[in-house]
Amino acid sequence: MSLTPTSALSPLDGRYAAKLAPLRPLMSEQGYMHRRVQVEVAWLIALSDAGFAEFKPLSPGARTYLLGLVKHFSEADALAIKEIEKTTNHDVKAVEYWIKSKFEARPELELASEFVHFACTSEDINNTSHALQLRAGRDLVLLPALDRILLKLREMAHNLADVPMLSRTHGQTASPTTVGKEIANVVIRLQTACDRIAAVKMLAKMNGAVGNYNAHLAAWPDFDWESFARKVVETPEPLGLGLTFQPFSIQIEPHDYMAELFDAVARANTILIDLSRDIWGYVSLGYFKQKLKAGEIGSSTMPHKVNPIDFENAEGNLGLANALLRHMADKLPISRWQRDLTDSTVLRNMGVALGYATLAYQSLLTGLNKLELNETALAADLDGAWEVLAEPIQTVMRRFGVSGAYEKLKEVTRGQTVTAEALHGLIRSLEIPQAEKDRLLALTPATYTGMAGELARRV
Repeated sequence: MSLTPTSALSPLDGRYAAKLAPLRPLMSEQGYMHRRVQVEVAWLIALSDAGFAEFKPLSPGARTYLLGLVKHFSEADALAIKEIEKTTNHDVKAVEYWIKSKFEARPELELASEFVHFACTSEDINNTSHALQLRAGRDLVLLPALDRILLKLREMAHNLADVPMLSRTHGQTASPTTVGKEIANVVIRLQTACDRIAAVKMLAKMNGAVGNYNAHLAAWPDFDWESFARKVVETPEPLGLGLTFQPFSIQIEPHDYMAELFDAVARANTILIDLSRDIWGYVSLGYFKQKLKAGEIGSSTMPHKVNPIDFENAEGNLGLANALLRHMADKLPISRWQRDLTDSTVLRNMGVALGYATLAYQSLLTGLNKLELNETALAADLDGAWEVLAEPIQTVMRRFGVSGAYEKLKEVTRGQTVTAEALHGLIRSLEIPQAEKDRLLALTPATYTGMAGELARRV
C-alpha cells in the first residue's frame, strides 16, 4: 500500500505532511541513514590519516568520492540500504555493506574496505548520527521557527505597548496593564527558553563496545585511540563531525544531553501552551478579532463563528510534543548495565516529537498573524472596572498616614459595583494634599498602567 495523506497512520505523514517538509530529510529514517554514512566516511578517512602502515592515506580522488557519497546521498540510496537490511536484519551492518558496495571497480578503496566500520560498535555510529540529526533539527528547523514567533511577539509588544488592558487575577478584575506588556512577558520567557535550547552541547562517543577501546587497542596497542576519537568527533565537518566529545560511556552515550535538550524544548512548548490559552481567552473576551479567510468555515451550523482554531491546534500539538519529549527525557538516560535496547525504539520517535512541536509553531504563528486588536472592547472593559482604582487610592492614603486606608477602600469596593462618582466622592473627602486629590481624580482605569508601556518597549 502506497502512503497517501489518507492512508498514513501518523497525521505528521498524512494530513500535515506538507508542513513538515523541512524536518523530514533531517529526522526521518533516511536522514538517520544519511548521518550514519557521514560518520562511517569521516571515521574511514581519519583512519587513513592515522599513520598506520597497514592503511596508507587515501588519495584526494578517493576522499572526494567518499565525501560525495555523503553529499549526494539520496532516497534511492536509503532504499538500497533497506534492501540490504532485509538480509542482514541489522541496520548499521547494512550501511557498512552499502558503503563497501560503492567501492567496486575502485581498487584503492577496495583495498581499504576492511577499515570501514573498523573497531566500531553499532552505537558508535548511531549515537553520533543521532547527535548530528538533533543538531540539524534544532538549528535548521526548531530554533528558526521559534525565532519567527519571537519576532512576531516582539513586534506586537512594541506596537501595543501603550494600549491599556484590564488584568485578571484569579479570573477577577485586577490592576490594569497594557496588551504590549503582557506580550512582552512571553517574549522574555520564550527568549530564555530558546537560549537554553541553543546552548545544549551535542555529545558523541566513539569508544567501542563498552566504552573502553577494547577492540581498538587489540589492533594497535600503542596508539592513542582516545585522542583519535576526540579528533574525529570534534573536527568540523566534513572531515569530522563538529560535535562535543563524550569521554565516558557504557556501550551507549548516556543521553543526558538529549534529556537536557528535550526538557529545554518542552519548557519552550509549555510557555507557548500558556500563550495559546491566554490568546484564546482574549479572543473569547473580544479583545482580539481574527482576520477572515475567504472560504473558511468556522462552524458547520453557526455561520457567524470565527473560531480560534490556530491556537487550539497549537495547544493540542504542543501537548503531544511534550508528552513524547518528557518521556524521552525521563527514559533515555536509563539503561540496564552496559546497555539495553529500550533507547533504540524510543529514539526513532525523535522526529515525531519535534514534528508535533514544529507543526504547533506554525499554527501559533498563523494565529498570531490573523489577530486584530479590538480597542473598543478593551476600553469598555476598563470603563466598567473602576474598582481597580481602589489600589492606588488606598496606597496614597497610606502614604499620608490616613488610618485604616485598606479597610476603608475594602468597605466601599469589595463585592460591589463601583462607579467613578463613588470613588471621586471618597477622594474629595480625604485629608490629603489637594494636589494628590487632583492627581487621583484625574486617574482612570485606562491610565492606571504603571510602567507597563515602558517595560513592553524594553524587550
